Amino acid sequence: MEKITFVPDGEEAVEFYVLEQTTIAGVNYILVTDAEEDEDGEAYILKDISDSDAEERVYVMVEDDNEFDAVSAVFENMLDDIDLN
Repeated sequence: MEKITFVPDGEEAVEFYVLEQTTIAGVNYILVTDAEEDEDGEAYILKDISDSDAEERVYVMVEDDNEFDAVSAVFENMLDDIDLN
């Protein structure tokens, strides 16, 4: 499982494990968790807001309820054993 480091503005770095990724309407999303495989943890959806030519990817947490519901439905279809709501 791929591990990434997420550094929120003004906060400490947090490591996440990438569960899945998808692209919707040209926007890249990743589903991440704070727990290693076979452990229970919190799941988060991150949205890629990077410039297309950027060397490093920049992600933000999806906070809009409508966007979250739409993207979480896609991830739930991709992963049968996960419930994001």
